[in-house]
Amino acid sequence: MFSTLNLRLENNTLEIQLNRPEVLNALSLELLQDLKQALIEVATQKDVHAVLLTGQGRAFCAGADLASTPLHQDVATIVETYYNPVIQLLATMPKPTLAAINGVAAGAGLSLALACDMRLMSEQAVVTVGFTKIGLSLDAGMSYFLPRLVGRGRAFELAYSNRSVTASEALKLGLVESVLPPEEFAEAAFSLAKDLAQGPASFALVKELFNNDDLEKQLKLEAALQAKAAKTNDAKEGIMAFVQKRKANFRKE
Repeated sequence: MFSTLNLRLENNTLEIQLNRPEVLNALSLELLQDLKQALIEVATQKDVHAVLLTGQGRAFCAGADLASTPLHQDVATIVETYYNPVIQLLATMPKPTLAAINGVAAGAGLSLALACDMRLMSEQAVVTVGFTKIGLSLDAGMSYFLPRLVGRGRAFELAYSNRSVTASEALKLGLVESVLPPEEFAEAAFSLAKDLAQGPASFALVKELFNNDDLEKQLKLEAALQAKAAKTNDAKEGIMAFVQKRKANFRKE
């Protein structure tokens, strides 16, 4: 049992639901620890053949819980200890992983979805890169997955603008593979995950082939650069502006 997750196992398919709806399923360190432990257990469970990741309530995941994350501490250590293992588990476990983006996915919340093998999105959901809006760099695999999905130029545009991307545009850009109406979204997503769970053992081999790249090196670089970004005055201003719900005044400091 996990205090920040809801788990549902059916037909060899495990649904993992982020369960902090009061803060749009923002990623506390506790949630990340719970998710890491759940994924470690799932990776070796013979009765689980596919994993569906989604969010409770009206959001998929709003990103890092800035109110509870101690950014004044060693940010690289936080990213490497709490975020990177979750991303690596989602991306490399030898079974299909599917993200069901039921609502907003922002920052590291979008990173979680991008780390999965495929993504479904509700028509009413939106996604945004988010990081540079508060003066931070990219982490949780964002710099690895985003340009591979949408191309280098579009990745720059999304990272620089931090604009909200609707479901229909996300589908056109290749961020998601399917868009579904909200009223049938949850069960349709679970149904697709169940179909994947019925696939052959060779799915794991296909995933190994597709993952033949240096994700670990990229994750380490992200952590180091995020630590550098977190020490800037722009990051302090960006986070304060976010908390105070106002526009940030960056000074390139």
